[in-house]
Order: sequence, then C-alpha cells, then structure tokens
Amino acid sequence: MSNITIICVGKIKEKYWNDAISEYSKRLSRYCKLSIIEVADEKTPENAPKAIEEQIKKKEADRIISNLDSNAHICALSIGGKRYSSEGFSDYIADKGIKGISNIQFIIGGSLGLHESVLSKVDDEISFSDMTFPHQMMRVILLEQIYRGFRIMRGEPYHK
Repeated sequence: MSNITIICVGKIKEKYWNDAISEYSKRLSRYCKLSIIEVADEKTPENAPKAIEEQIKKKEADRIISNLDSNAHICALSIGGKRYSSEGFSDYIADKGIKGISNIQFIIGGSLGLHESVLSKVDDEISFSDMTFPHQMMRVILLEQIYRGFRIMRGEPYHK
C-alpha cells in the first residue's frame, strides 16, 4: 500500500474545507495510508517588500524541509510544474509503485508560494492550472485527484 503525505503551509479554519478533507481522507483509506502535515504559516504584512516576502517564504520552507522524508518521492505543487490529465496523474502515481517507490510526498506552499530551498529538494513539480487557488482549496483538489487517480488505476468508476 502506498504512503501519501501532503505537507502544507497553514491550518484550515473553515468547517466546509475540513469536512471535504475528512471525506476524501476517509475514501482514500481504502487505497493508501494518508498523512497530512500542516506547518505554521507566517503572517504577511500588506504591501510587504520583496525582501520580507523572501524571509517569510524561507521560514515556511525550513518548516517544510524538516518534514521531508529522504526515502520519499517529493513532488511540489507549482504553477510552473508539469500538467497532467486525471488519467495521466493516475499513471504518475502508479508509475511510482511500479518503480518500487511506496512513499510520495506532495507539498503545497503558502500564500507566497515555495522558496527555492524547497524546490531544490523536490523530484517533480506539478501544476493543476495557471490559476492561483487558496491553499485550503488546493488541498481538497489534490486529495480529490489522488482519490480519482486510485479509482482510475483500479478500473473503478469515476465521474468524467
């Protein structure tokens, strides 16, 4: 069974996001061992200069990096990353298992994105869109796509 870990910046405060995360976590328990690690986010002042934004991203990066597993395949969610269809993403996850990789870590950055120190440690970067999504929503989208990916892998029905 695969181990999937999602490392994300910030806590989810809204009940509806937590409900969706709980639902997909429950559904995924049939297919993988899922862990979600939340690291603290930094408050970003309005109109913060670039230097301050970099310091904030670096603090968040240090927290992310402290949770990386050197034995895992590490994938960052990034606008500049590779794009997949749902079937392609399913193949991406399946391919890791075929290659004997049982641990996959996905990283979702904070509101300012990921610091270069995190990106330099990842094996892959994937993109879900050119659009920017709130990290709470992105967590739900990622969980849904992982769930859909496992269903596709197993030839089970899924909504197209």
